[in-house]
Amino acid sequence: MVETNFDVVIIGGGPGGYVTAIRASQLGMKVALVEREHMGGICLNWGCIPTKALLRTSEIYHLMHNAEAFGLSVKDIKFDLAKVVARSRGVAGQLSKGVSGLMKKNKVAVFDGHGKLAGKDKVSVEKDGAKVADLSAKHIILATGARARTMPGLEPDGPLVLKKLVWTYKEAMVPDMMPKSLLVVGSGAIGIEFASFYRTLGAEVTVVEIMDRILPVEDEEISKLAHKAFEKQGMKINTGTTVKALKRNKDNVTVTLEAGGKTSDVTVDRVILAMGIVGNVENLGLEGTKVKVEKTHVVVDQWSATAEPGVYAIGDLTGPPWLAHKASHEGVICVEKIAGVKGVHPLNVKNIPGCTYCWPQVASVGMTEKAAKEKGLNVKVGRFQFIGNGKAIALGEPEGLIKTIFDAKTGELLGAHMIGAEVTEMIQGYAIAKTGELTEAELMHTVFPHPTLSEMMHESVLDAFGRVIHM
Repeated sequence: MVETNFDVVIIGGGPGGYVTAIRASQLGMKVALVEREHMGGICLNWGCIPTKALLRTSEIYHLMHNAEAFGLSVKDIKFDLAKVVARSRGVAGQLSKGVSGLMKKNKVAVFDGHGKLAGKDKVSVEKDGAKVADLSAKHIILATGARARTMPGLEPDGPLVLKKLVWTYKEAMVPDMMPKSLLVVGSGAIGIEFASFYRTLGAEVTVVEIMDRILPVEDEEISKLAHKAFEKQGMKINTGTTVKALKRNKDNVTVTLEAGGKTSDVTVDRVILAMGIVGNVENLGLEGTKVKVEKTHVVVDQWSATAEPGVYAIGDLTGPPWLAHKASHEGVICVEKIAGVKGVHPLNVKNIPGCTYCWPQVASVGMTEKAAKEKGLNVKVGRFQFIGNGKAIALGEPEGLIKTIFDAKTGELLGAHMIGAEVTEMIQGYAIAKTGELTEAELMHTVFPHPTLSEMMHESVLDAFGRVIHM
C-alpha cells in the first residue's frame, strides 16, 4: 500500500520544491513531492539550464568567427539548428533524471500528478482526470512556480497551431526553423538572453521595451553599456516603445509599434513574447482558505507562511525576484523554521545576486547607485574597466565594467554591478561580502589571485576610495 501520511507535502518539483524536499528529508521529516510534468520544473526543463546550453553554442559560434584574432584558422563555419536544440534538450533531460535520482536517494515519495489543497492538512493528487492519491500532512508547501505573462492582443500561438509565429520562451527554445528576422517584446533577462542567442547565430533582431532603458532592474550605467554593446552587435533596440498589434501573415508577423505618439510597422519572421511571468495560482484549492493572492502571487510572511495555518508558499509563486536560487533558499528557510532549527534567518533579498547570460554577461547584487542616492545615502562609487585587466585582454574580452557602491559613512557594500565576460561567475564574491556584512576594509585586505578577472573586483573597491592601482 502506498504511504499517504507525511510530515510535509510539497506541490511542485522545481528548484524550489525539490530542494525543499531534500532539506526536509535531511531534517528527519517524512516528505512527499507532487509534480505534474517534469522533475526540475520550468527552470531545469524550459528555463535556466537549456537556455544556457543554447547560449554556450552561440558563444562558441562567435569565437569560431573570431578565430583569426587568436592565431587560428577555421573555415566553413556553420551550425545545424536541430543538433543545437537536441543538445540543449539532452542537457535538460539528463539533469531532470538526476533530480529524480536525488529524490530516491533522499527517500522522498514522488507522486506524478496535479496537487491541490483538499481541506485541512489534505492534498489531492490527480492525473488526466483520475485520482492518484489523497495525501495528508501537517505542513503543505506550495511551489508551483509561474508561467509567461500574456496580454490581450499579444497572445502566443496555441498548441494546436502547426506553424507557430508568436513564441513564448518554450517555443523559442525548440524552434522549427532559424528565423532570419526576430522581434523580442521585453528586455528583461529572458528577452535579452534570447535576443543574444539568435543575434549571435545571425538573425536580424529587434528588441522592444516599454521602459526607457533595457534591463530596467539593473543599474542605469550598466544598462547603457549593455545597450551600446548590443547595438554594436547589430541589434535594433527600441525603448519607450509599446506593441499595439500583432498581425499574423502566412509566414511572418507584422508588428505595430508606438513610440512618442507615432506608430510604425515592422514585419519579422517570428516574435518572442518576454513580458514577465504570472504565478500559477489556479486550481490549487485556495478557495475557502485564508491564503491571500495579490496580482497572481501568493502573499507570505518572512518564513514563507501564508495566512492559512500549515500552508506555505515559496519561489516564483510568491513574486519577485523570480530566480531559481531565491526559490531554493526560501524553501530551505521554510522547512528549517518548521523543524525548529536554531539560528534560522529570514531571506534578505538585497543579498540575492541576479544574472543575465547574454553576451556580454550582466550580473548584480544589492542596490543600484540611483536607489542608494534616493534613499538619502552618501555613497562612494568605484569603477574598473576590463581594458585595465591583463586576463581580460588575454582572453580577448577587453570590454566591460565592474562597479561597486559603498556607504561613505560606514563602508558597507551597498551594491555591485557588472557587465562583461564571466561576470555571472564573479558576482558571488560580492554576494558573500554582502551576506557577511563586510566593509571596504575587509575587501581591500583580501588577496585576489593574479592573473584573473576577479582582480577587477578588488580594483573597483580600491577605486571607490581613491586607491585604484591599474587604471
